[in-house]
Amino acid sequence: MTELLLLGMDSFTISGQYIDLFNNHIFPAELRIENGIITAINEVPDASQQYILPGFIDAHVHIESSMLVPTAFARLAVVHGTVATVSDPHEIANVCGIEGVHYMIDNSKKTPFKIFFGAPSCVPATIFETAGATLDAKVVAELLADSSIWYLSEVMNYPGVLHKDPEVIAKIEAAKKAGKPVDGHAPGLKGADAKTYAAAGITTDHECFTLEEALDKIEAGMHILIREGSAAKNFEALHELFKLHPAKLMFCSDDKHPDELLLLLLKISD
Repeated sequence: MTELLLLGMDSFTISGQYIDLFNNHIFPAELRIENGIITAINEVPDASQQYILPGFIDAHVHIESSMLVPTAFARLAVVHGTVATVSDPHEIANVCGIEGVHYMIDNSKKTPFKIFFGAPSCVPATIFETAGATLDAKVVAELLADSSIWYLSEVMNYPGVLHKDPEVIAKIEAAKKAGKPVDGHAPGLKGADAKTYAAAGITTDHECFTLEEALDKIEAGMHILIREGSAAKNFEALHELFKLHPAKLMFCSDDKHPDELLLLLLKISD
């Protein structure tokens, strides 16, 4: 929380036990920050016992699963060391359409916590779903033209990608035209199908539940998001990837329920 409160200051220094993740080393240091950017990290003879390390970026999360608006979610998440999220506003879009997406963006601007929103690619999630809105390729292209939208959110309709459904492909092409990445969602996809899915321009997947599946997708050129959320946990199945492809990995929660966020906060308070 302290680091977020200090963002409004032009320049300042902090000291503590600096965790150098690249060299696997901890040493007493003083950090100089100017205009929100670290300009110097200097080893000093002595420093306080607080630890200084990079904040966690949740690589894929639906804030709506927490039952909180972005500002309230930020207040809880930052206590756990999370300083930013890559967020898919799919759930609110499924109910409120593009107006819901804009609400999430507007509310997120009231907090220094960084939230990078995507344009939902599958609203409704399936043709069998009763939803409050439909975001077709034209609406998705309009969202992708917005500077507050950073990517095309998880392409859940992987059969549509494999069979070149015109609407699905149009959304992916709109992201490419806007110069924005495409997030994936393809549980169980392996082999030739994984290669076809990745070749469409989809760069990530957070749905792997076996090591074999993850390795197939990495071979196809994708990055793997290891998920440890409230609804699904895949770390135990995938942690061997850190020995094999560390540069291809990220962490995400996908969904964090409010009771779990609060429980973790209470444990920290104790």
